[in-house]
Amino acid sequence: MADPETRLDQMVKKLKENECRITPQRLAILKILAFSEGHPSIENIYEQVKVDFPTTSLATVYKTLTLMKELKEVLEIGFADGSNRYDGNKPYPHPHLICINCRKIVDPDLTTLADMTQQLAQDTGFRILNHRLDFFGICPDCQNKK
Repeated sequence: MADPETRLDQMVKKLKENECRITPQRLAILKILAFSEGHPSIENIYEQVKVDFPTTSLATVYKTLTLMKELKEVLEIGFADGSNRYDGNKPYPHPHLICINCRKIVDPDLTTLADMTQQLAQDTGFRILNHRLDFFGICPDCQNKK
């Protein structure tokens, strides 16, 4: 995981470079993304922001996440059921381990993925713009509950 303070600074810098407003609510959302060890949902982020800013709307969270995705500072991990999750620590394509029971998401350290991407591009002639590699299973915590 990237240093949370550094990630927060990077996100704020990107907003300033693009002449975007940095409101207290927006900063709170960025802090949640930067300091999260997991991959929070919009609802989870919203609940955390409301603790300090009770008048914040869900729309504010959506707009902030949309903006940060456009600025390539947040990675959205989409699921078929619409329960998207967000990664503010690694805002670039990388693999995930996903528990099918509790929906926990872990970022494995697979350094060979970059080599695989280059090899695929070389073998096929494709210019690869993006990728997604997810592994689904049952996490150790859920295995121990049975």
